[in-house]
Amino acid sequence: MLDLRPNCECCDRDLPPAAVAFICSFECTYCADCARDTLHGVCPNCGGELVRRPVRPAGKLAANPPSTTRILKAEGCPPGAPTPSSH
Repeated sequence: MLDLRPNCECCDRDLPPAAVAFICSFECTYCADCARDTLHGVCPNCGGELVRRPVRPAGKLAANPPSTTRILKAEGCPPGAPTPSSH
């Protein structure tokens, strides 16, 4: 089950369960702005693709709550390589 982490690892923006967020296959979590503008769709931790995090239905959150553990890269996120579609 996805952790639904509560914040962007780059800028620490709050990402409630229904927020637009992006994750890699290891669930590193980023806000839309950082995923697009800073990371260019590439996870700085593993090099994997960032995809939109699914939204857990509200009725399932009580039994399956989101994570409360915040992960933040102290040094921020380095810019990712621009994708061909961004040229």
